Amino acid sequence: MREAPRARTPDDEAPLALKKPKKKAAGIPAITSSAMHGLTKMGVRKTVKTLRMVNQKEGFDCPGCAWPDPEHRTAFEFCENGAKAVADEAMKAKVNPRFFEEHSVQMLSAMSDHELNSMGRLSHPVILEEGSSHYAEISWEDAFARIANHLKAAPSPDNAVFYTSGRTSNEAAFLYQAFVRAYGTNNLPDCSNMCHESSGKALGQTIGIGKGTVSLEDFNHADVIMVIGQNPGTNHPRMLTALRDAKECGAKIIHVNPLYEAGLNRFKHPQEYMKGRMKTTTLADIHLPVRIGGDAALIRGLIKIQDALGAVNTDFIDSKSLGYDAMIENARATDWPTIIADSGLTRAEIQEAGELLANSKATIACWAMGLTQHRNGVAVIQEVVNLLLMNGHIGKPGAGLCPVRGHSNVQGDRTVGIWEAPTEAFLERMQDGLGFELPTAHGYDVVNAIHAMRNGDVNVFFCMGGNFVSATPDTDEVARAIGNVDLTVQVSTKLNRSHLITGKTAIILPCLGRTELDVQASGEQFVTVENSMGQVHRSRGGLAPCSPALRSESWIVAYLADQTLGNKHLNWLELVNDYDAIRDLMAISLAGFEDYNKRVRQPHGFALPNPPRDSQSFSTPSKKAHFTTHSLPDIAVKEGQYVLMTLRSHDQYNTTIYGLHDRYRGVHGHRRVLFMNAQDMVERGWKTRQQVNITSHFQGEERHARDWLVVPYEIPRGNLAAYFPEANCLVPLDSTADFSNTPTSKWIVCTLSTDESSLREEE
Repeated sequence: MREAPRARTPDDEAPLALKKPKKKAAGIPAITSSAMHGLTKMGVRKTVKTLRMVNQKEGFDCPGCAWPDPEHRTAFEFCENGAKAVADEAMKAKVNPRFFEEHSVQMLSAMSDHELNSMGRLSHPVILEEGSSHYAEISWEDAFARIANHLKAAPSPDNAVFYTSGRTSNEAAFLYQAFVRAYGTNNLPDCSNMCHESSGKALGQTIGIGKGTVSLEDFNHADVIMVIGQNPGTNHPRMLTALRDAKECGAKIIHVNPLYEAGLNRFKHPQEYMKGRMKTTTLADIHLPVRIGGDAALIRGLIKIQDALGAVNTDFIDSKSLGYDAMIENARATDWPTIIADSGLTRAEIQEAGELLANSKATIACWAMGLTQHRNGVAVIQEVVNLLLMNGHIGKPGAGLCPVRGHSNVQGDRTVGIWEAPTEAFLERMQDGLGFELPTAHGYDVVNAIHAMRNGDVNVFFCMGGNFVSATPDTDEVARAIGNVDLTVQVSTKLNRSHLITGKTAIILPCLGRTELDVQASGEQFVTVENSMGQVHRSRGGLAPCSPALRSESWIVAYLADQTLGNKHLNWLELVNDYDAIRDLMAISLAGFEDYNKRVRQPHGFALPNPPRDSQSFSTPSKKAHFTTHSLPDIAVKEGQYVLMTLRSHDQYNTTIYGLHDRYRGVHGHRRVLFMNAQDMVERGWKTRQQVNITSHFQGEERHARDWLVVPYEIPRGNLAAYFPEANCLVPLDSTADFSNTPTSKWIVCTLSTDESSLREEE
């Protein structure tokens, strides 16, 4: 039997270098970083060609995030992180069968996630046989036969789980869900379950659609923009351009975040240097350093101020909504001492922000995982909805709700059917279009899929992209669960830890990247994606594939479906010969996709229907928007305990680590750092780089991670922050948000210790 590989990413060996945190984002350092990543990974010619194609009308959609493209695009319509994502995908280095001959799974697991990613692009299908220590090459035909045989042999279709990451195109995702449902299950968990599932649940219940209600143009008409629980400087850099333009149009920006972030302080657009403009733009007018978990109390305070100042749109409330009276009575009953204690802010700070909102004729509220990954993730987002509904800030220019998605097509994947809990109406429309009966029982989301694997109820685990082991919570428990599965399959572009923590047998299927030409029997193909604001548009790669053995995701799904099911349900191989055929099927299977092939060929694509935005109408059972009433969460912890949240560094995108530099926070060369309030450090007698061990606590259970280096940072007392995936081992699998079941990666109760003898290491 092969030795068990490491599930946790190994400790960084490079020394930790610290500099002062930056006070502004982008500028010349962003230009330098973008150029260096491109030149070192792609070379001069490929860098120039590739970056000139990103987010252009006839180019490819950036795989870095889901921020929408402006109608008037520049020649270089990308950000620093987009340049890193493109360079990372188009790099010259290859992970081929010879590489796997020379590197055992155990050897590879000793590499950090950064090292694994830097090995290069996967070039050929490979298989890790049960008991083997090395992957070996396998043909596409044999790989499909092995997978199909496992699927056919499963006791029930519900014993297979089909995961999806948010980079999968609409066409591939639609074909994938059609295959999975033809096979007989709704086990379609995806990365949404771990990020914006709370948004979907909260918005679906209150406004009748699980998406935001703004367009990019709305940012130019807003009076106030709230950016809550989000760090656009690192996670959505192109959003900074929209915020800068909004500021130039007179908007005020309120930033709500426990950490000070450079991106919301000052911003210098890199392309301005090309025009000889040296001015930077101050973005946030107010920064509210809320305590972790204190957002609900803050929003409740802002609601009280709107009420006190009479900033209420009674016409909208009376004609378009239900539940206002109960909500406002609940807010009035919440006392200010509780709001101040829970939020960690002064009443004066909350009052200043509240008055700004009261005077606003058009408010946008943006948020990301800082709100969604809490026990009360759904409830706190519904508090934000309450705040905007009070003055009718939905369905008018410059106003609305804006959950900012991370993965480039995570919203599109859900729209076209990647959904473990589809509604009856969705399934009826899909069934009419596909022409065969679909399963109706809801399937596993991510957390429940892990439980099923742990219980031995999953025979096949198929991943369409992503890095499941590193993205999920409770790393050690996830590794043990996956080890119970007979066959795990990964469709991937790059090597990652999920290729090393596997089932008894494992197969890797290498696929085309977003940057590469996709040629099928009918010729060159394009795919489509949906951005964060519901706009669907084309994406076409322009680079030659890095290996002739690569296949597109749509091709992989079609051939696997043909091997597993034959032509009983659809002619899978005919569909993939020309993606127009897939889109024609989507047009009759999905609401809002009518005449898909024609509409998506328009210069900017088309916007999907959004009743709250389009007509202030709401697809709830009552046909009205719903105010909701919630108790504030209990955020008290025991003496000596802290609350930890996980976050990204500036040199990573989700679990992909591009480099070891968190430039904006001044951290270089090392990732196992723990951001801590300086006063808390003094109280413990700790200095910068103090080595500590972390223990998380949940329902009597403990999880341990040793050897973290403490770094002082502007963060509220009692709060901590650390990078994921390194800190994911501390997130309890069963600590999830109510209603959405999203892991609480922003609420981890923990203690710190320097005493080695008291630590029970679980790794």
